Amino acid sequence: MADTKIGFGFYHHMLNDDGYRFARQCGATHAVVHLVDYFHKGYQNDNHPDNQPVGDSDGWGRAGATRHLWTYNSLTRIREDMAKHGLTLYALENFDPADWYDVLLGGQKRDEQLEVLKGIIRDAGRAGIPVIGYNFSIAGVAGRIQGAFARGGARSVGADGGEHTPIPNGMVWNMWYDPNARSGTVPQSDEDTLWARLEYFLNAVLPVAEEAGVRLAAHPDDPPFASVRQQPRLVYTHDRYQKLLDLVPSSSNALEFCLGTLQEMQDGDIYETIERHVGAGQVAYIHLRNVVGKVPKYHEVFLDEGELDVVRVMKLLDRLGYEGVVIPDHTPLMDCTAPWHSGMAYAMGYIRALKQCIQNP
Repeated sequence: MADTKIGFGFYHHMLNDDGYRFARQCGATHAVVHLVDYFHKGYQNDNHPDNQPVGDSDGWGRAGATRHLWTYNSLTRIREDMAKHGLTLYALENFDPADWYDVLLGGQKRDEQLEVLKGIIRDAGRAGIPVIGYNFSIAGVAGRIQGAFARGGARSVGADGGEHTPIPNGMVWNMWYDPNARSGTVPQSDEDTLWARLEYFLNAVLPVAEEAGVRLAAHPDDPPFASVRQQPRLVYTHDRYQKLLDLVPSSSNALEFCLGTLQEMQDGDIYETIERHVGAGQVAYIHLRNVVGKVPKYHEVFLDEGELDVVRVMKLLDRLGYEGVVIPDHTPLMDCTAPWHSGMAYAMGYIRALKQCIQNP
């Protein structure tokens, strides 16, 4: 019987005793941490930092505000503080755009920035953090909409046709790395060029990751359109996961399985995809959420009301012997004084109950 770990996703402002206690009270034993401050000096229609960034044409915020956290000493302190509350720091998620914009764009500072990323990977390994998740995307998570899409009118996010506005110079991954950049827009690229940039990145960092004992876990493109903001995407269909793994074979070349994003894709059987990659030991950790619809139009909903059969997923993970981490990456907001916390507690309780029922039929 598999010992699937139940994790909790932390944004940087939640890295404190209150956040750790809440996660443990929800039943989490492991943590996936976003160190990037996505909203720093940004404008998101008064969106609370707990909520999901939507990603309009103005971007989320300015990159680089939390770069001081990406050091061995800081990572060790976070890991030790979590351990006091019974949490294992399992993964970091998303590099700061300020540290790798030219890696994504193929710019002049690419090799210089790759050295920074290598240092982060080494520090994560030294600090005992086994996984770093990343999304190799120029546009990032852009073009989502908000609405009362979930049961009872709970607010969540979705997509309705995507975002086609060109990206202004100085922005990548929907964040400003240079708000004073010259006027104009990021030159339009193509899919082959972006795959070549990914290959360059993987060839540079995977040997370092192997030595450091860190797995780099690739997130699929969310939302999974073939292009967003006139820029190509990489993993927007199920079969492209295998292409990524085959690009640079390595024990450190792994997948971050976002089941909501996979369910949003037009092609593929999600249960066959789970069986293929989880069964082969290629999945470092899993985002679990549910949706109704597929691109170009879908809405996120509660775990127990969407088109993904979450009970079947959890049974499949158990049968395949998956002992990695599953987290609810985001969830609809519930109408109360703590909308995000109540929605997350509901999702955590649902996952824990499924795990217990499967393991103790």
